[in-house]
Amino acid sequence: MLKLDQIDAQLLSLLQGDCKRTTAYYASQLNLSNTAVYERIKRLEKTAVIQDYVALIDKKKVNKAFTVLCHVKLIQHIKEFVLKFEREVQQLDEVVECFHISGDYDYILKIHVRDMEAYREFMVAKLTAINNIGSTQSSFVINEVKHTTAIRI
Repeated sequence: MLKLDQIDAQLLSLLQGDCKRTTAYYASQLNLSNTAVYERIKRLEKTAVIQDYVALIDKKKVNKAFTVLCHVKLIQHIKEFVLKFEREVQQLDEVVECFHISGDYDYILKIHVRDMEAYREFMVAKLTAINNIGSTQSSFVINEVKHTTAIRI
């Protein structure tokens, strides 16, 4: 495991807040040279602490604001069924997150679609078309109280 110091933590916080700033900006915020900041960023990328840089999209502006949390239970928990489900769910564009979980259900999927009609179509045409699903239970998000992609270090 990579040892992160306080400056790494501060730099990661700055990058998570806005990764499009210049190295000079981060250097001024951290009281470091541009080279020192550049080298830290490259080390964090090389060691995969920083995995990627992305643009966050406003779901409402792209007509995908209907969010569903769908619990999925497989018929059986044999390795073949688990791996097949995981491969197939990765191909579903509407699914933005999938977690293999403990408890009454096997997976929780986070799904973004246009509306209830689009969700019904997704369920009928795509999700339930995956073999070995025993049951599902859907919860519809009423209000997003907290959403962040930042991980506090």
